[in-house]
Amino acid sequence: MSRSRGWHARNALGAALLLIATLVRAGTPVAFDAARAFGARPSVMGLSLSPDGTQVAYIAPAKSNGAALITGRFEAEFKGTPVMFSDGRPYRLHRCRWVSNQRLVCQVFGIVEDRDPAGVAGLLPISRWLAVNADGSNVQTLGVHRGTYSRGYFLHDGDIIDYLPDEDAAVLMSRRYTPDTHTASHIGSDKEGLGVDRVDTRTLAVRSIIPPRPDAFEYLSDGRGSVRVMGVTEHAAGYLSGKLSYYYRMAGATDWKPLSQYDERDRSGFEPVAVDHDLNVVYGFRRADGRRSLYTIRLDGSLQEQLIYSRPDVDLSGLLRIGRRQRVVGVTYVTDRAQSEVFDPEIRQLLTSLARAFRQQPLLHVADSSVDESKLLIFVGSDTDPGVYYLFDRKTRQLATFLVVRADLEGVKLAQVTPMTYPAGDGVMVPGYLTLPPGQEDAHGLPAIVLPHGGPSARDEWGFDWLSQYFANRGYAVLQPEFRGSAGYGDAWFQQNGFHSWRVAIGDVLSAGRWLVAQGVADPARLGIVGWSYGGYAALQSAVVDPTVFKAVVAIAPVTDLAALVEEWRYWGNFEVVKELVGDAANTRDASPIEHPDSFKVPVLLFHGTLDRNVGYAQSERMAAKLRSAGVRAELVTFTDLDHQLEDSVSRAEMLRRSDAFLQAAFAGGRATR
Repeated sequence: MSRSRGWHARNALGAALLLIATLVRAGTPVAFDAARAFGARPSVMGLSLSPDGTQVAYIAPAKSNGAALITGRFEAEFKGTPVMFSDGRPYRLHRCRWVSNQRLVCQVFGIVEDRDPAGVAGLLPISRWLAVNADGSNVQTLGVHRGTYSRGYFLHDGDIIDYLPDEDAAVLMSRRYTPDTHTASHIGSDKEGLGVDRVDTRTLAVRSIIPPRPDAFEYLSDGRGSVRVMGVTEHAAGYLSGKLSYYYRMAGATDWKPLSQYDERDRSGFEPVAVDHDLNVVYGFRRADGRRSLYTIRLDGSLQEQLIYSRPDVDLSGLLRIGRRQRVVGVTYVTDRAQSEVFDPEIRQLLTSLARAFRQQPLLHVADSSVDESKLLIFVGSDTDPGVYYLFDRKTRQLATFLVVRADLEGVKLAQVTPMTYPAGDGVMVPGYLTLPPGQEDAHGLPAIVLPHGGPSARDEWGFDWLSQYFANRGYAVLQPEFRGSAGYGDAWFQQNGFHSWRVAIGDVLSAGRWLVAQGVADPARLGIVGWSYGGYAALQSAVVDPTVFKAVVAIAPVTDLAALVEEWRYWGNFEVVKELVGDAANTRDASPIEHPDSFKVPVLLFHGTLDRNVGYAQSERMAAKLRSAGVRAELVTFTDLDHQLEDSVSRAEMLRRSDAFLQAAFAGGRATR
């Protein structure tokens, strides 16, 4: 299906496109800058449709790492207006959604530096909720106000658990409370913990729905204003144990009854995720035959449990939900591609018809809808298309092109991504994705990259990926291995996670490189490895286990020291959970690249942001120093005031450009130690 440019992403990038058009008219050639184009953040993020379906809001990039909230009305031609900005230092707009036809709620997120009483610097992830009119006026913060006498500090306001579509601009919000030092006076408060309030986003009038309790961490509403499920945490010696207990309320009741237990460490038990008001059940996930499967439990007092859907090959990944009430209509999973099982007959027929219309674009989902579900925002994309949003009117059956996701890549030929398998050292077939340079027919003797994913509890999916597409554009073959330790393939494949089971995981990553060479795809002298987060760890540890496979290592925000990774959470509630995730002292030493600098025989390039709360910047700093002391050519590129995601278009472009240059130099220079 061809796509009309009646509504286009030019509203988000108007100035840039105008500049390009001016240069073209003047006869000045515009050279394609691959690093800039692929490193640019998406032009459109987090689309939301107003309740009446006549307006849209989305987040667009502003400058290198800022963001703007764009709102506009559907008319003959959509003209979006920036109504609110965040500079990204440290706070950036994270997501926005309509709560009425005139008002939205937005969450901002940032990493801030703080110091403990001893003066030791630490990083705190902070998120806050605010409300704003569609024209940018009447901005209000929605979190609990902290006064001069408040004790303690909370990092997150809570969450919006029900958008109350039957009410105008009001929400149900889980909100955190801290007591103050005037608890014995008439102006003091001893409220502490997480509760649920009904908040008027215009006036900030608040009505308590569920009193706060210190051990609560989650509440689930039924989409009709009734809180039905509560999750509480268990502590041991002052730390979170990873054991969670859930309780429920019967329809119309106020007392809580036991529902289920869930253990984050081994993923056992029933984890509730959504309540269906009409069916009077809670949907949740439980392991069945070693796979994450979907169940329901009745909330009528019987606690009758029913298996709704499971797969013999992969875990289920999430629920398929639609509408302002977040109605559950199906479940999602990923085989070699993203799939769904749709329960609702009307939605199933609709999605089947749309998929038939977009038969060349196999990734399709409903991004948002009007309150009556008559108007839908549809996302459509593929491996060679970052995606387009369409507006679909179910009454008139009209489908209109709305916005492209990555305007910088419009007209750029992208590479096809092929699901495949390769043999590990023990003969087990490992799934993965192979991306060859666009139009490449003779896949022989190419420069190549193995690109392990982050996590460790994660996996790659088929579709557009800006990192692998950049390297393919630059002429590399890219193999993304779903090594054992990856999530999504069941318990047996997950093993004990990629840190505990690092020997198997790293063995599979190395086998990916050997396979590329054995198949003749990769020139053995031009084979590198690139990874981000756990992928960066896998890249470094691969060079420790077998220094002969890869000729260069690029590690972005990598874990280099597992003992340090544990210590970075020493004063956080989840310290014991992280400690168990990583393993004992013997495992952390053997598994940590920083402990084996003498094993490296090839050059290493590191990238890291100084505001990384996931993996401390000091890990890369010390890794680079140890490698240099061992005579290895190592370079660390520091991104000041950026976090783990490096959400900055200029910095991402620099990272891509320097990575390519580094790999090319390493491949040309052979062994590069000194």
